[in-house]
Amino acid sequence: MRVKNSVLIAFWFMGFWSNAQFHELGAVIAGTNYIGDVGSARYVAPRKMGYGLLYRYNINTRHSLRAGFALATLLENENKTNDINRFRRQYEFENKIQEAHAGMEFNFVDFNLHDDSNALTPYLFLGVSYFRYDLFRVENQNTNQVNFDFYGKDQAFGLPVFLGVKWNPNPLFVIGLELGVRYTLTDNLDGSNPINEYADITELKFGNVGNNDWFVFTGLTISFTFGDLPCYCKE
Repeated sequence: MRVKNSVLIAFWFMGFWSNAQFHELGAVIAGTNYIGDVGSARYVAPRKMGYGLLYRYNINTRHSLRAGFALATLLENENKTNDINRFRRQYEFENKIQEAHAGMEFNFVDFNLHDDSNALTPYLFLGVSYFRYDLFRVENQNTNQVNFDFYGKDQAFGLPVFLGVKWNPNPLFVIGLELGVRYTLTDNLDGSNPINEYADITELKFGNVGNNDWFVFTGLTISFTFGDLPCYCKE
């Protein structure tokens, strides 16, 4: 009897989850900027475009599992900075980022995709990311012939935090405005702290080698919904 009841309970939960999920698949278009040892210290200052894909697995009106993939170009120069020392040296670099991330998204108010009326909510995403980036070393520092020399690729983890607002004009799609900040577990997006064969050459290091780099996405998301609508109605 206990085995039979356990099987029935297991099938009930499987049926509940299979009917209570609603999926979203969409795209992200954003401006990108970097924060580190080169250029401006402004947190939101888009310079190049980034693109990505997102997937949401809506658990209920407040919580969603989210995953995504993003491609970004980080461009920074020191033509416009309030730091006089950076302005004088005029460093400039460009880095290509390929990132995958996953985590949990929290809606601040109920966001019911089953409701025919328009829905609007702020949201917060917390997760983890893994990304690939270009490696540089800066040659001829303190001269007029500074070069950012490419020497390979590396991978690192990051801690992404997204803050946004999303709108559901109808059950078919969701539109969002989003600020996505990534704290990275590297201090070398700008070549300020070389690794591998250059890790012990102090002459190649510059800036604050104790602070890791950040990069930011600021832009638009649009996702299309599919799968069975969950029933959030009280029985």
